[in-house]
Amino acid sequence: MSLFTRPRRTPDTAEGGADRDGDAAAAGEAAGGAPAATPPGRFAWRRRWPRAARGVTVGTTVLAGALILFALLVPNRVERLGAGAFLRLPAEGILLATLLLALPPRFRRAAAVVSGVLLGLLTVMKFVDMGFYQVLARPFDWVLDWILLDDAAEFVRESFGRGGQVLAVAGVIALFVAVLVLMTLAAVRLTGLMARHRPVAVRTTLVLGVAWITCVTLGVRVAGVPVATKGTAEMLGNRVEQVRAGLRDARVFDEQASVDAFATTPPDRLLTGLRGKDVLFTFIESYGRVAIDDPAMAGPVDATLREGTRRLADAGFASRSGWLKSPVTGAGSWLAHSTFLSGLWIKNQQRYRSLTTSDRMTLTGYFRKTGDWRTVGIVPGVRRAWPEGEFFGLDHVYDSEHLGYRGPYFSWTPVPDQFSLEAFERLEHGRTDRKPIMAEIILASSHNPWSPLARMIDWDDLGDGSVFHGIKEEGTDPKEVWKDPEKVRTEYRRAIEYSLDSLTGWVERYGDENTVLVFLGDHQPVPTVTAGSTSRDVPVTIVAKDEKVMERVAGWGWRDGLKPSAGAPRWNMDEFRDRFMTAYGPSSP
Repeated sequence: MSLFTRPRRTPDTAEGGADRDGDAAAAGEAAGGAPAATPPGRFAWRRRWPRAARGVTVGTTVLAGALILFALLVPNRVERLGAGAFLRLPAEGILLATLLLALPPRFRRAAAVVSGVLLGLLTVMKFVDMGFYQVLARPFDWVLDWILLDDAAEFVRESFGRGGQVLAVAGVIALFVAVLVLMTLAAVRLTGLMARHRPVAVRTTLVLGVAWITCVTLGVRVAGVPVATKGTAEMLGNRVEQVRAGLRDARVFDEQASVDAFATTPPDRLLTGLRGKDVLFTFIESYGRVAIDDPAMAGPVDATLREGTRRLADAGFASRSGWLKSPVTGAGSWLAHSTFLSGLWIKNQQRYRSLTTSDRMTLTGYFRKTGDWRTVGIVPGVRRAWPEGEFFGLDHVYDSEHLGYRGPYFSWTPVPDQFSLEAFERLEHGRTDRKPIMAEIILASSHNPWSPLARMIDWDDLGDGSVFHGIKEEGTDPKEVWKDPEKVRTEYRRAIEYSLDSLTGWVERYGDENTVLVFLGDHQPVPTVTAGSTSRDVPVTIVAKDEKVMERVAGWGWRDGLKPSAGAPRWNMDEFRDRFMTAYGPSSP
């Protein structure tokens, strides 16, 4: 009988060992005897080729067992895949076999179907976790992360086109259905086999149970991995606690958001130390600590930072740097941006939605509240309506469609960083009929997948960006780059260098005594680049020509230059807003 054949019902045996779920033909074959008679039609081939039929029967049974073991033993992280992961005894499998053997025949088949569906969902859960660990270095949150699936589909569309998105979504749906169906059929088949050979199944389950207890007691390991495992149960227990925490999180966040040290400060007493200055808060996508600390990247990036420090110093600018701990890693830039600007720890989408629908004042919002700055956003990564711009206190937002760019996309990146900064100069900073500007600028060229990359050209040659068509053609192919992790890391490092060169080049070219720049990374890159690092640190730097501006932050302990030293202060990213407003406002809020 094949995996997809509905078993014929046969009478129970006198021992009670077989039940009505048996298949007479399969039972005969499994016992080693001649195959039982089969009806004519599509099963006639079993009579004509009994050995092939027996092979199919044995093969599908083995496949069913392998699928069940796979569901129970496969880890939810790619780096834990290996032969050792599957050379274990799962406690959950032994308990499930015991339950199915103990159930009366009329309930057993239904329990097998339910068990198969649950094992299929468990397998899907582990696959989803693998993807999240590869990008976000954490498992999927079953309360808060559903919105990210839509974002993932949008990322695929923007990187590989509409056709790539359709194929990816269709493939995911087909895989989901296939896993559920195959796991259910496998559970039903193995349950029927155990019922037909109940004495053997009972003895085998008892032996496995004793073996599991013995392995736990003696601490038996294979290749450093415990043979006896209850990893699936532990994982599910952690998920239950995660769901509970997610449901509690909204109340906790509301309590935190209700506290704002500057809520009652009069506008004329806010940010007094920066009046008359152009203040630029610039995020460099995926600029994480790994770019500075990793030996494979440290040399070139250090050279870029040292050269940038020298060039800015020659232009009269001082700089100091430290570290911030981001709430996210791998992706989720908007969560980091809102953490930095709101002074709240925005670690998930639920918090982000609660924040952006509240009356919480952000750092950028406080600049607008004073009435002394025009607040603008340069957000080339935004391709559709972005109502959050109003929440963040921005008078005007320039997205990818309003920067005057007529060049090509570089994979996900709509506008190269150098062009975004030149557009900011043309549209806002370079105007003579303006008041001081507070700008939030997002530099997106260092966004995953880092291939192909733009490169620095003469600022006078930027034009409308058409020059980048030729530069893109010279670049690498992301499909080829992502076949080799070392190539990915190399392209990431080059992207960070390009973003840093673009920013320091703009300050050197257009900055003046009223320019105050704060730039930082939003989060660490994906685990392919961080290579196992669990750090969430990102560099943060302040640059200014006015000595009084730099004196205000002398007590922060940040180190001179664009590169933070290993021992530089490390704050949580949500601490920055209040520290900054305290430094540049009244001595106490």
